[in-house]
Amino acid sequence: MKPDPETLSEIAAHYRGWTPEQLEAEAERLDGRCRLLLKDKRGQARILTDEEQHDFDITFAARETVVELMNGHAAVRRGFARGGGMATAYMNLGRGDEFYGADALTMSGQQVRSAAKRILAESGKRLDPKQGDRVEALIDGLGAEGEKEESYIARRVLLTENPVYRSAWREVMTNPHPLLNSEQVESLQAFKKFERMESRAASEGVTTAGGFGIPVFIDPSIILTAQGSGIPFLEIAKAVDVNTNVWKGVTSAGVTWSFQAEGSAASDNAPTLGQPAITVFMARGFIPYSIEIGQDYPQFADEMAVLLASGYNELIADKLARGSGSGEPQGVITGVDGVAGSQTRLTTAGAFGETDFYNVWKALPQRFRRNASWMMSVGCNNAIRRFGTSVAFHAFTENIVGGWVDRLMNRQVYESTYFPDVVNTTGHYNQLVVGDFSGYVIARRAGMNVELVPTLFDITNNRPTGQRGWFAWARLGGGVANPAGFQILNQT
Repeated sequence: MKPDPETLSEIAAHYRGWTPEQLEAEAERLDGRCRLLLKDKRGQARILTDEEQHDFDITFAARETVVELMNGHAAVRRGFARGGGMATAYMNLGRGDEFYGADALTMSGQQVRSAAKRILAESGKRLDPKQGDRVEALIDGLGAEGEKEESYIARRVLLTENPVYRSAWREVMTNPHPLLNSEQVESLQAFKKFERMESRAASEGVTTAGGFGIPVFIDPSIILTAQGSGIPFLEIAKAVDVNTNVWKGVTSAGVTWSFQAEGSAASDNAPTLGQPAITVFMARGFIPYSIEIGQDYPQFADEMAVLLASGYNELIADKLARGSGSGEPQGVITGVDGVAGSQTRLTTAGAFGETDFYNVWKALPQRFRRNASWMMSVGCNNAIRRFGTSVAFHAFTENIVGGWVDRLMNRQVYESTYFPDVVNTTGHYNQLVVGDFSGYVIARRAGMNVELVPTLFDITNNRPTGQRGWFAWARLGGGVANPAGFQILNQT
């Protein structure tokens, strides 16, 4: 609840006259206080008492006041930097939605996050709720590897989600010889500088920079159009955002305890630690189009982003299910198949029955069953629906009116188009996977770049075809970090 006007006036009076440096330090302190109130030690949301809620409301109001004062200082500085003098500087006060050039590159992480959230609230209305939550989590740095990453997407929002950059981006994406004004040039140069800064900051490997960043609110690698439907991994797997080319984790089977005699030396129960590594690969997309379409199609650039999203999502859905892991993400089937202890065989090769279903569930260790999910094709799901008979009534799940068996053993069942169908012949065939999908890691470098290929040539005579092309790339990896948390049902 927003504090009463008298309290707000007292807060404003308290911070009046503070320097930008003092305000920045105070914003960081207030932000930390808000996080401490809202989340427990595990980072989970907690229910506030009435007293804590009052404390949070006051702290949040103070934080908003401090951020507004910081933006005012920034507007004055921007006015002087552009040579407009005091009048121009104060004309910009309150226009916190305009951030160009060095603004987004020099602001503190807290300033950037607050400004990016305001832009999301004002300009992100075209996103559905899940997409909006995804962008907000990235702005906050949730799931990011390392403190620096916390402001990466926030800065990208400020650099790309403003009218100047959007107009410049559309121009360079549709015209090989764009005519840009000074502000448009500045906005593109700021993004290029941002990319170079991020590349130099990477702690290992070489990151690919170049092209022009797709504005965040239409960026397929960020909003993930098919989230919650075509790519079930995004709901149940562990997703981390990285700023290097490899994610490295730590796994352990746990510490073994024992009872020992009085006065005897304690046994060595040090756990064995493993370090799974997930490599981030480059996904690429290319869209050729005629010059006529580029000139005549309304909102052509936005429509091309939709097409890129469709292809990108389809690729992810495929590779996270069955990718080889060589030059592309490792799919969950690939990562579990062949691992000793993580496979359950069909009782009779070529015949999938309810006994096999019970066996694979039993083979999954109890500690992983508590957070388990099923993943399979619709063909496998249909086969399970046929398990129930007059002599096997316990196996009844869904009649033909229903569309899908969505729960098995009281655990959610997810469909993957790229999981195998039921095979009624002998040979090594996988049928389904069950397990705790937090043991499958998706490592992402958020942000898709695209560049215009101004002229395409016929491969037979090397003459121009009257076409241009969009070449886009994004980076993503995936792999099974803990195969012990899965069981795959297969045969032979």
